[in-house]
Amino acid sequence: MTRLEDSPTDAGETMSVGEIIGAFLPPDVPLRFRAYDGSTFGPADSPLELEVVSPRALQYVVTAPGDLGLARAYLMGELVVHGVHPGSPHDLFAALEQVRKETATRPDARTLARIARSLGLESLHRPPVPEMEVAPGWQRYLKGLRRHSKERDSEVVSYHYDISNRFYELVLGPSMTYTCACYPEPGASLETAQENKYRLVFDKLRLQPGQRLLDVGCGWGQMVLYAARRGVHALGVTLSEQQAAWAQEQIAKEGLSHLAEVRLQDYRDVSESGFDAVSSIGMTEHIGQKQYPAYFGAMLARLRPGGLFLNHCITRRDNTDTSGAGQFINRYVFPDGELCGAGTVLGAIQDAGMPVLHEESLRPHYALTLRDWCANLTEHWEECVAEVGEPTARLWGLYMGACQYGFEDGRVELHHVLAVAPGGEELPLRPWWAA
Repeated sequence: MTRLEDSPTDAGETMSVGEIIGAFLPPDVPLRFRAYDGSTFGPADSPLELEVVSPRALQYVVTAPGDLGLARAYLMGELVVHGVHPGSPHDLFAALEQVRKETATRPDARTLARIARSLGLESLHRPPVPEMEVAPGWQRYLKGLRRHSKERDSEVVSYHYDISNRFYELVLGPSMTYTCACYPEPGASLETAQENKYRLVFDKLRLQPGQRLLDVGCGWGQMVLYAARRGVHALGVTLSEQQAAWAQEQIAKEGLSHLAEVRLQDYRDVSESGFDAVSSIGMTEHIGQKQYPAYFGAMLARLRPGGLFLNHCITRRDNTDTSGAGQFINRYVFPDGELCGAGTVLGAIQDAGMPVLHEESLRPHYALTLRDWCANLTEHWEECVAEVGEPTARLWGLYMGACQYGFEDGRVELHHVLAVAPGGEELPLRPWWAA
């Protein structure tokens, strides 16, 4: 193990950047750090090296400890990871996550005083944040809107989804689906797994030709298209202008306008009812827990008696964690996003008046889905950078790598909950979708 070079002997001396890093990390951390002042920390033979490019990297970390500071430093190019291609999100995030997890050592008061003296007062001033961060001005604007109001939800959805349909095509692949796939086997292609997911949802909802489906938060309309190709009248709604335009064009291209429709519309404004089935795929994460009663009540109101409802959403691994999604995710990816435990979601569906028929976790499938999205980003890195710029491409790499890491580690999960509107005919013995 290579420790710190030129370790000072006098407590009054300033510390090198390598020494400051070493004060917060254990001696056996499996990463090497190289700093702008020439100092290093960590094993010389490590395959991964984190380069601290300038004092600004330390300013980011000092002014925003945790994942937000590390993300800012990386996105602004002040923290460079060598040994990992910037389009290899999982390995990249694993390296940064290793730093965050290992930062457990708290220096003593004497060392902290030396660190403060070494960094100087300038380290307490936050440098400029990346442009794609939800800026304070926009936050103030959002604060003027009621959380999860129609206007605010529209702004937040547009922030995340209306960046570039071409970028999403490159990352998501031909399936153009931004939700968890269902892999018949680990080596199956992403397109096969996404098709299998839609088959599973379609079969769970017992859809038949001539019936009516409402898909809430429909994205680029792939569930709508899947159902319409099988003779189902399908309506999808989204708050993303680019998603709606892409889906409408695809519906017309396939000649399915007599069966399929995608609207730029808030789910609260859907006036039709009597649907045979409602699917909510990757939508609940945007709703907010306080809105669950109204949301699931609205889904019940859209169903005919005996109609089926399927909720597909990311959840926490328990029902006690009420913290947010993390500063990095909130500032850069999903403003206003909220995750709850699967039990909380299931209970809210029951409380809305829909008996739950079946529940299952697809957590390993989301890790595989993100693996394949990350691989697409790596393969199309140059084109992605040309489409949205390197900072945004790096952001997506970091974000998807973080999510893959979280699903592999079990910190987050993906659950299907199948429920029914009361008053319908007797259902066959379950599970009919596995026959």
